[in-house]
Amino acid sequence: MRDIITLVCSECKQRNYTTTKNKKNTPQKLEFKKYCRFCRSHTLHKEGKK
Repeated sequence: MRDIITLVCSECKQRNYTTTKNKKNTPQKLEFKKYCRFCRSHTLHKEGKK
């Protein structure tokens, strides 16, 4: 039931992180504030397309 998703930086659109989520419990898109090594700062990372 857990699917692998990619987290995309909202600033530079780089795919930096992968994680898993249970689509049954969290149908909405995930958002985390994580470090982007390309922007060299903490930015909002959203769930991207596969």
